[in-house]
Amino acid sequence: QVQLVESGGGLVQAGGSLRLACEASGRAFGVYAMSWHRQSPGKEREFVAMIRWAGDGPSYGDSVKGRFTISRHRTKKTIYLQMNDLKPEDTAVYYCRLDRAGGGEHWGQGTQVTVSS
Repeated sequence: QVQLVESGGGLVQAGGSLRLACEASGRAFGVYAMSWHRQSPGKEREFVAMIRWAGDGPSYGDSVKGRFTISRHRTKKTIYLQMNDLKPEDTAVYYCRLDRAGGGEHWGQGTQVTVSS
């Protein structure tokens, strides 16, 4: 069983910054990639950023390119999302997802980010 725990959400003014973290734990498993997604009320879940455990560099959704940076700590199976120049439209619940090597995915419970104007 894989568990994902997100942290770092909160309330921030427009133009401010937040750093989210997502730590994976559980019985031995391989990681193919970990990613962030977000969902606002009344909207579909949106891809934010992804990082693979080996190989290609990170990828980002168009709405966050140049403002958000995803990084990882391999041995801790933890990813981070540095969010700068936050905008009110970034307000959402941010979810962490883990894609296992060999197949299967897991989601965290989400952390609320609220950006005030």
